[in-house]
Amino acid sequence: MTTRRVVAFGGGHGLSASLRALRHCAPELDLDITAVVTVGDDGGSSGRLRAERGGLPPGDLRQALVALAGDHPATRRSAGLFQHRFAAVPVGVPRSDGTDRGPAASDDPGPDGPAPRDTDGASAGTDGLTGHAVGNLVLCGLMELLGDPVAALEHAGAMLGAVGRVLPMSRQPVGIEARVRGADPAAPDEVRTVTGQHQVAVTTGRVESLRLTPSAPPACAEAIEAIRAADWLIFGPGSWYTSVLPHLLVPQLADAIVSTSARRLVTLNLAAEKETLGLSVADHLAALHWYLPELKVDLVLADAKAVGDPEPVERAAESLGARLVLAPVAVVDGTPRHDPAALGAALVPVLGADR
Repeated sequence: MTTRRVVAFGGGHGLSASLRALRHCAPELDLDITAVVTVGDDGGSSGRLRAERGGLPPGDLRQALVALAGDHPATRRSAGLFQHRFAAVPVGVPRSDGTDRGPAASDDPGPDGPAPRDTDGASAGTDGLTGHAVGNLVLCGLMELLGDPVAALEHAGAMLGAVGRVLPMSRQPVGIEARVRGADPAAPDEVRTVTGQHQVAVTTGRVESLRLTPSAPPACAEAIEAIRAADWLIFGPGSWYTSVLPHLLVPQLADAIVSTSARRLVTLNLAAEKETLGLSVADHLAALHWYLPELKVDLVLADAKAVGDPEPVERAAESLGARLVLAPVAVVDGTPRHDPAALGAALVPVLGADR
């Protein structure tokens, strides 16, 4: 069986769904999987570590590693450990040494908002660990210990028995800025700059343009090598402005994506997110062309129910040089989430087809 080298781009839950789907292809296809992950996260645990320790935000990298974790019980347990998040401990709960926890050491609201209040008015105590995922701390420690994020990810991948490779799109963190119309509901026609991946992701206005800071971050050399050697490049699903499009804004990555001989597949989302409210399914494809006009796509994969009328999506796909493939890839409970098994089943005939 011929090995097919696949590079998947994204971040967060969307990329995780894509990687889990690729795992489901394993029994039928011999895949060499590489994930290239955005490094712009500035919210939650990742944002705190980025601000306090420097280096790459680890959360999206962790999610990709866990999605690729091996099936051995020990590695599955390790994957669960990577996902474990430290909870706040109520004031007055004894420590292991028998002393009581005093008031919260910090008034930092953490990733989930202000510290919860007990019924008697006392707040739950927070400390430096509250809200952090264990895997984020492990990756942060490995990056400091080894001095290189790629080496750290390789080591973490070995710890999890990962069946693929995880790479950052750049070895340095980036900022994400967007020009947003109607970011302030009181001024629906005003365009203002929204700064930070988290703020862009939750904006209720319409994103009119996107940029990275710095504008030309150095691409991860190993990611460029993987793109050049790939048989398939996969974009999406995921948050379009904060997880998918940022890869097209790194000049060296964009050049490699355009010049590679690999075929290109776009997996569309099942529903609009806050950052893409007002964008049609076809608009998502138009955004790819807007930010990288030279991009040509071979196939666009979408769920028929999510697409609705396929004609405008077909036209948008054709404008990129692509053919639209419709398949039932959503979970059956009706929520807008991809089913990894169903998505994997849809990918098998696509990735397995000869040119």
